[in-house]
Amino acid sequence: MGGDQRRKKTYADLEAVPPHLVAELVDGELYASPRPASPHARAQSALLGELHGPFNRGRGGPGGWLLLFEPELHLGEDVLVPDLAGWRRERMPELPQVVGFTLAPDWVCEVLSPSTAALDREKKMKVYAREGVRHLWMVDPLKQTLEVYGREGERWEPMGTHTGQSRVHTEPFASLPLELGELWAR
Repeated sequence: MGGDQRRKKTYADLEAVPPHLVAELVDGELYASPRPASPHARAQSALLGELHGPFNRGRGGPGGWLLLFEPELHLGEDVLVPDLAGWRRERMPELPQVVGFTLAPDWVCEVLSPSTAALDREKKMKVYAREGVRHLWMVDPLKQTLEVYGREGERWEPMGTHTGQSRVHTEPFASLPLELGELWAR
């Protein structure tokens, strides 16, 4: 008899992961990753800083978003922790008091690290598409790139790659420029 006899991992397995690791469940597999290195942390923090005032708070921008740092998403049987996620206020008017969000975000950003890039690009992208996330950004701080994707049906459609010190207007935050150089600054 052949076949894989591994037990499908559960939320109890995820809770047993030491707190200094980021734990996720995707396709019944448990993934535990170390906290990111400084280029990843810088890009993630700078991007949230750029978007928070104008889009989350409406200061100098249109508002209308709820943006969060590393929210735990409970999407079907999968438990994902994107680097950043955002919900349009018309879909999530108030922040619920929960551990895991069951409403898929409208926008997700994954900041790529060498240890997590394959998971982010393969399995997690599929879950986000399946669950109806409309916009996906992949930020690579080592290559200094921002890849933008929009969902078409059940798949992702590339909408552009931006590099280096570019000043870009890109969905879903196209109303204001994003200074990419801020994400890579030392």
